[in-house]
Amino acid sequence: MEIAMPKSKFIKVRCPKCKNEQIIFGNAGSLVTCLVCSKEIAYPTGGKSKISARVLEVLE
Repeated sequence: MEIAMPKSKFIKVRCPKCKNEQIIFGNAGSLVTCLVCSKEIAYPTGGKSKISARVLEVLE
């Protein structure tokens, strides 16, 4: 029996307003805001989040 690997990942993003870098979940179920300036950086869509910040790295 084979174990299925998850398709969701964590993503390192940079806020377009204050340039803060933070790690968010790629399939966030709620609105994600920047921890420094509170700008909305990811919106839930029922699957993968719509990200409005610059993606720097996808973490495995």
